[in-house]
Amino acid sequence: MPSPPPVSQIRAAGPQDGPAIFALIQALAEYEQLSHEVTGSLEDLNQGLFGERPYAQAIIAEVENRTVAMAIFFYNFSTFLMKPGLYLEDLFVLPEYRRQGIGQALLTYLGKLALEQGCGRLEWSVLDWNTPALDFYRQLGAELKPEWQLCRVSGAALEAFARS
Repeated sequence: MPSPPPVSQIRAAGPQDGPAIFALIQALAEYEQLSHEVTGSLEDLNQGLFGERPYAQAIIAEVENRTVAMAIFFYNFSTFLMKPGLYLEDLFVLPEYRRQGIGQALLTYLGKLALEQGCGRLEWSVLDWNTPALDFYRQLGAELKPEWQLCRVSGAALEAFARS
């Protein structure tokens, strides 16, 4: 059996990558059984990543000129470290390209970027049922923080929250 093709490149995404990133987001949502939560459009994605005021950034991994993985991230701020942090919102590798080092290469890229930008930490969340991802992150040395719980207010609840 021939070995899988290596990652051709990992690079910052540009507006031309919007459709491929959108397709990866849809595949991620399907994997997480959350397709019903994808309510944004390609136009929304392009505005958020490449518009006049981008709110996040993306990197992609390509194999033989095919976009096979992505990571979407943004900067936050740690009040205790008094430094910026890099928050990985989503990382996704197409199933047929997993276990080839692509996810690790994306995380390494982000780790280097975080250090270059003077960040004090790199953080992300993972679903508690996603055992393969949890095991992968532990292998890389990530510390799971079970004492922290994600809080979210969205949709109608956010509208009511803002009025309270």
